[in-house]
Amino acid sequence: MENKEQEIADRLEAATTLLERTLGWLEERQGALSGEVERISATIEQSRREAELAEKLAAAEQELVELKAGSTQNVLNPLRRTLPSTTSEMLAKHGIGEGPVDVRALDAALAGLSLEQRIAVKTQLLRAGAIA
Repeated sequence: MENKEQEIADRLEAATTLLERTLGWLEERQGALSGEVERISATIEQSRREAELAEKLAAAEQELVELKAGSTQNVLNPLRRTLPSTTSEMLAKHGIGEGPVDVRALDAALAGLSLEQRIAVKTQLLRAGAIA
């Protein structure tokens, strides 16, 4: 009976050793497999990001081309060539009429206005092409 018990114990020990080796092999294999999956998914995410960036770059380049085309049109053909009536009236009161505006006369005419109002009037005159 003791021999049978010893034989069973030896077989159990051999089985335990074999199971430990198999478990170690499975853990190594699992680590290797999960590492490959992470690398693959990172590659996919990176190429998606590159595609997004390429699309954004193409859109930005197209917008730049449109802006350049629009700016040359605006320089050659400004949209607004007239002054608002209030600006024209204020300038007329100070003897400044149609045509190019003398900068000294303009500064004298705008002396009573606040800084923001003077900037607004000069901006309007620049848009209309009255001053350079």
